[in-house]
Amino acid sequence: MGQHGPGTAMKAIHMNRRSVLAALGLGSLALTGHSQTAADADSVTLDVARSEVESGRATLFDVREPQEHAEGVAQGAHLLPMRQLAARLSEIPNDRKHPVLLICRTQNRSSATLKFLREKGYTNVRFVQGGMSEWMRRGWPLVRP
Repeated sequence: MGQHGPGTAMKAIHMNRRSVLAALGLGSLALTGHSQTAADADSVTLDVARSEVESGRATLFDVREPQEHAEGVAQGAHLLPMRQLAARLSEIPNDRKHPVLLICRTQNRSSATLKFLREKGYTNVRFVQGGMSEWMRRGWPLVRP
């Protein structure tokens, strides 16, 4: 068969997929080899969220209420109670190159906030799976607001 075996075409297709995903800002998905589902487009795992926020690659907004914030928040989180969202919309970056992550106690309010922001034209937002209840269950560090 010469230099090119039967796997060569598949390797080229895989490399093209990686290039396309990287160009769309989905490079991490290209590296894992998994396809993106609608749920993936709306959420991130808690581990990914913590890593992205701690590295400065994403901004985290905690949409819980002030009495919940008093229990502790993730370091670096911006406190923006869901009921204040419409009045404080300008505080949330709306830049595709600037990822915004939303977190609440379990993911109910953060997923609802995501839907609201998408209706307002935000494409750079995702909610954090498991929320702060999972963060606390894991014993990860909290700071007082």
